[in-house]
Amino acid sequence: MSQEFILGMNAKIYYGTAGTTAATELTNVKDVTLTLEAGEADVTTRANQGWRATAPTLRECSAEFEMQWKPSDAGFAAVKTAFLSAGTLSLLILTETDGEGPDGDFSITSFSRNEALEESITVSVTAKLAVFRVWQEPV
Repeated sequence: MSQEFILGMNAKIYYGTAGTTAATELTNVKDVTLTLEAGEADVTTRANQGWRATAPTLRECSAEFEMQWKPSDAGFAAVKTAFLSAGTLSLLILTETDGEGPDGDFSITSFSRNEALEESITVSVTAKLAVFRVWQEPV
């Protein structure tokens, strides 16, 4: 019987130097949201019998995730450095090992520290696609 679903805990994010395909797993991560959207162009004509017609235009990709505030963690340091330097970081965001998802360079546009009284300090990260390389397909 084949697996009918993939658990979020099996998803993977890899990071690396901008301009290369990320190869090091970013393990200090939880609760990831990958958002893929397209802009819209109104292509309505009179021939469409009174219905608005829409065509997709430029696509956008962003990832939001949480990390433990852990300065000794190399992945945390790489994300923090990319934010503080206004640089980019290579990310590969997959559904699972050898799964599918975007491969590209991302700008870190949000790096917000959360200090809940009864929790460990975390950081909420938003990464937005700056350079698209390829949509990785399952192996």
